[in-house]
Amino acid sequence: MKKYIIHSDGGARGNPGPAAIGAVIKDEQGLEIQYISQKIGETTNNQAEYKAIIAALEKALEMGVEYAECFLDSELVVQQLNHKYKVKNKELAPLFLKVHNLSLQFKKISFHHVMREKNKEADRLVNEALDG
Repeated sequence: MKKYIIHSDGGARGNPGPAAIGAVIKDEQGLEIQYISQKIGETTNNQAEYKAIIAALEKALEMGVEYAECFLDSELVVQQLNHKYKVKNKELAPLFLKVHNLSLQFKKISFHHVMREKNKEADRLVNEALDG
């Protein structure tokens, strides 16, 4: 089973404010296979983070990915996806559920928190969408 690496990020300028998502999907050798960079309207940072991983997982499933290792720089979202934190925000609950349901379609999936410096490509894609 071939593993794919997903780096995703979402951001809003203002909270809420104009928002965008960015994601990079790479193969095991680190070769970029696909990327996402788009505006998503007005939303919060946490909602944008969720929408970024949703878009990345949907794209990965379209590509036939079965094993995804996902890296996000939002500790809150990662801890919620790993069932360490409860989802208390009513706007985040349906987004969490969407990620959960998408996750079930993979043979193997994991979510990891990384510092922003380790998520530069996805962060750059967010800023390019917001600036573009």
